[in-house]
Amino acid sequence: MSFLNILPKILPGTFLGWGLGANDASNIFGTAVANNIIKFYHAAILASIFVIVGSFLEGPKTFDTVGGLAAITKGDLAAITLGAAVSVAFFTYLKLPISTSQALVGSILGIGIIKGSDIDLKILLKIVLCWITTPLGAFIIGFILYAFIKWIFSKFNYGVLFYSIFIKVGILLAGIMGSYSLGANNVGNVTGIYAVHMKIANLPFGLSSDRFWALLGGISIAIGIMTYSKRVMETVGKKITNMLPMMALISVVAQSITVYIYTNVGVPVSTSQAIVGAVAGVGAVHGFSSVNFKSIGRIAIGWLMTPIAAGAVAIGTYFLFKLF
Repeated sequence: MSFLNILPKILPGTFLGWGLGANDASNIFGTAVANNIIKFYHAAILASIFVIVGSFLEGPKTFDTVGGLAAITKGDLAAITLGAAVSVAFFTYLKLPISTSQALVGSILGIGIIKGSDIDLKILLKIVLCWITTPLGAFIIGFILYAFIKWIFSKFNYGVLFYSIFIKVGILLAGIMGSYSLGANNVGNVTGIYAVHMKIANLPFGLSSDRFWALLGGISIAIGIMTYSKRVMETVGKKITNMLPMMALISVVAQSITVYIYTNVGVPVSTSQAIVGAVAGVGAVHGFSSVNFKSIGRIAIGWLMTPIAAGAVAIGTYFLFKLF
């Protein structure tokens, strides 16, 4: 199968990648940008570069999980990815950091159910368990890391200059780490089902089919970061808890570690869920009263609505395609 023959079919997938970059990738530098630690466009350039690198080098690790969830055909791929993409774009417009993973799974299940396709319940259970443990794991990692770093800086007097340099360098390194983790983990949401169901032959530069899909997905995510990711940053960075620079740094580190762990588990998870859990965990070090649970509740409602909305849009798109 040649690339030119499938180009029209993959446009919804690249749209999903754009939406993922616009929504999920803002979580990488969101706390730092919202708190004026780094300028948005500097963050966006760094994030775009390392999202592509992470996608290309480790993205294929999560392809089989999403691609094997349900017995779907090549003709279903456009409806599935478009359903997820429209949902992600809608919630991004509402400035809610939602889960692209949940949007895609909701779309796959919606199409699978109306077609009576077999659903791999073992894979579905694995994915759902990872959804649940992602914010919890990030909360625990964020709480422990921040409590430890806070203790270190209180015990040893490093001075204001050292603290300032530590924060700025740390934010850059954490952002690079987070961007790499995002690409490695979440490109499976963008082009994973294409990689499983559409193998492309005769690619240039010695690219394998999986590497090609990983690179394409990474580039589409990067475009979303550069063009529209700023909208979600205020929600993530300021409305969950009042962020100090060190808190912003540790939140990104905790989120990055969490997402990378799930990359090696083989499940694409939500950076939105990871950063919200990490921010809440870091804030809880100062006491749970400092955490804005009302804002977390609003975000959680978006998470619950995402797979339902994506499934409904995918079903509608599927029947619309049938008419043409």
